[in-house]
Amino acid sequence: MNYWLMKCEPTMFSIDDLARQKVEGWYGIRNYQARNMMRDAMRVGDQVFFYHSNVKVPGIVGIMNVCSAPYPDPTQFLPEHTYFDAKSTPESPRWVQVDVCYERHLSRVITLEELKTDANLEDLPLVRRGNRLSIMPISATSWVGILARETQTPASA
Repeated sequence: MNYWLMKCEPTMFSIDDLARQKVEGWYGIRNYQARNMMRDAMRVGDQVFFYHSNVKVPGIVGIMNVCSAPYPDPTQFLPEHTYFDAKSTPESPRWVQVDVCYERHLSRVITLEELKTDANLEDLPLVRRGNRLSIMPISATSWVGILARETQTPASA
């Protein structure tokens, strides 16, 4: 099993939206590195942290899992869609998506600032300067360490 973190702005799609819908295609990835991870490394059953980005207090808000193999992102073929790609064709799609399934909300948000202060997470791509990918791998050790924080009171509280 692999572990991941996937970012989304909650004004576009939130953990609450996923909880209501139960399953959603994670579409709109238009970065080759993120696409390659989704296409080549994500597997059904992989665990994923849902991260709310571009908010006052960004952080991990829930857990989901990958519940489909990668398949062509249909938005790349829709000329009226924000994620349309004129160079992509159904015969040779450039972009993929996976379906994610809701597991649960965290009992509290584990904030980016909190993650940055944990010396055990210095290898976490999320806390590295300049990392802007919306999909990133998480080591099993980091996954367990982050999840353990859910029941801890943050130092700033």
